[in-house]
Amino acid sequence: MKNIQISPSILSADFSQLGEEIKRLEDGGADLIHVDVMDGHFVPNITIGPPVIKTLRNYTKLPFDVHLMISPVHKYIKNFAEAGSDIITIHPEATDNLIESIQLIKQLKKKVGVSLNPNTEINIIEKILKDIDLVLIMSVHPGFGGQKFMPEVIEKIKKLFQIKKDNKLNFDIEVDGGINFSNSKEVISAGANILVSGTTIFHENNGDIKKNIETLRSM
Repeated sequence: MKNIQISPSILSADFSQLGEEIKRLEDGGADLIHVDVMDGHFVPNITIGPPVIKTLRNYTKLPFDVHLMISPVHKYIKNFAEAGSDIITIHPEATDNLIESIQLIKQLKKKVGVSLNPNTEINIIEKILKDIDLVLIMSVHPGFGGQKFMPEVIEKIKKLFQIKKDNKLNFDIEVDGGINFSNSKEVISAGANILVSGTTIFHENNGDIKKNIETLRSM
């Protein structure tokens, strides 16, 4: 059986007590903490920056899975690395030189992720798959939590998994956007091994985080 990891998105947490929410996620069995960073420019929303991540770092030893939806991203990578990010995921469209940005993240001793929006094709990153740790497939258009899962991305997950298998590569396949109990099994079957979920984890079953994480993982 595949080792499925759950990376709850704190975008759906209570922002007035983020530290305690992160503790709840750790106690509930989360594998990672997914931090969505938005700048109001690359995506139509604004969330948090390095100072908040640095403060939250004190509340858990779980890896921070930081998704940078900001542009230009390159000049801010160091700030997020120093704030306590463990995985830094960027979009190809948000940097002038994807390879340079990947190299910078590696130089800072962090894991590298590259995110594909629903309309971004895999061939854009196919040549650099051997150099990265994670591909984040967006199953909604990034910017806001609570959106409906786009089933058409299932084929993209399958295609990426086949490329990974054929070339004996080791990157993680993470999927983010509208993940719930109804679609998680199909997403896992397509090849994903990390699921990002916010609304489902924080709000289903009367907010029983442990139960929701276990249910997503076992689908």
